[in-house]
Amino acid sequence: MPLTTAQDHKRAFDGDTGPNTGGMGAYSPAPVMTREQYEFAMAHIVEPTARGLAKRGTPYQGVLYAGLMLTDQGPKLVEYNARFGDPETQVMMMRMESDLLPLLHATATGTLGGHDVTWKNAYALTVIMATKGYPGDYGKGSEIRGVDGLDTTDLTVFHAGTKRDGSRLLANGGRVLNVTALGNSVREAQDRAYRGVDAVDWPEGFCRRDIGWREIARES
Repeated sequence: MPLTTAQDHKRAFDGDTGPNTGGMGAYSPAPVMTREQYEFAMAHIVEPTARGLAKRGTPYQGVLYAGLMLTDQGPKLVEYNARFGDPETQVMMMRMESDLLPLLHATATGTLGGHDVTWKNAYALTVIMATKGYPGDYGKGSEIRGVDGLDTTDLTVFHAGTKRDGSRLLANGGRVLNVTALGNSVREAQDRAYRGVDAVDWPEGFCRRDIGWREIARES
């Protein structure tokens, strides 16, 4: 079952500068991935992989996440992950209208045929709030305020590296929060996401301020 597209941002700082990270933000869908490129990737990369795994006696059941690079010669495979990607998962889940659990159960039990997945006609964008120093050395235990009560229909804060200490919310990792919003355009989703970011009181954290910048430039 093909899912949808997402574009992530690997570099730590604005303008795609700084060290590579596990991802500082993402948006979905990725308009730069055209329908023709999407179909090419499925026909020439993903489906042959699935057939090859089955042919050698190791059929795969699960999530196969294809990391692609778009080139003048078409999409090229950089890597596979046997899981949903992060932060791509957050934007995909915001857009998914279908119930995820039956799809996962059907995948695990070999009954996926006949199922379908539907998506909201909207863009989703997520901003990673990380501990200062990430992806290098960083501290743990700083208090985060202002997160409770932020979730709305169009905004969700996913916790990636937090823990509770009584009533306090503490940072407990490098990438800590995924502030994720929906919008009718990448720019609208970006505006909502950064309003959520700005409502969080966490001096020890940082984020990129330009997630989605290439697509917004294309929209303009």
